[in-house]
Amino acid sequence: MATEPEWRDVRRSAATALALAGILLLAGCSAESADDGRGRQRPTPKPAATGTLEQLAKRAGCDPNVQTDAAELRQANCKTSEGRYVLTTFATDRGQREWINEAKDYGGSYLVGRQWVAVGDPDVVAALRGRLGGTVETASPHHSGDSGGGGSEDGHSGHHPG
Repeated sequence: MATEPEWRDVRRSAATALALAGILLLAGCSAESADDGRGRQRPTPKPAATGTLEQLAKRAGCDPNVQTDAAELRQANCKTSEGRYVLTTFATDRGQREWINEAKDYGGSYLVGRQWVAVGDPDVVAALRGRLGGTVETASPHHSGDSGGGGSEDGHSGHHPG
C-alpha cells in the first residue's frame, strides 16, 4: 500500500506529464489542408480508441496479463504477433501525462490515446497505431553528466591506479 508522500509524487508527476502532453499535442497540430496538392484527399488519421484496459487490449489483439490494478492506473503486459508491449490506462488525463513524463526519462516509444498509453519497440507501437489510433511519442534516455569521449581524466577524483 502506498504512503501519502508517494501519492503526492504521483500527482506532481501527473501534472508535469499533462503539461508536456499539451505541448507535444500542439507541436503535432498542423494547419495543412487534407488535400495533397493534386486534388486528392490524404487519408485522415484514425481517431484514438477509447475504453477500458480490456476493451483496448481486445481491439489490439491482446489477452492482457494485468500487472497493476489500482484506482489511478491499470497496467498489463501484452503480446501480439508484432511483439510485446505494456498497455496502461489512467483514471485521469493528468495522471496519464505525469506518468508519460516520468517514463520518458527511460526513453522508448509511446502510443498515446485518451487516458491510455502503449509502450513498446517502435515497430510494435507503429503496428498498434493501426489498430488503436493515437499519437506516437518517442524519447531518448537522459544521461547524467558527460559520457566521455575526448576529455582528459587528469583531474578526475574517481579510481586511480595505485
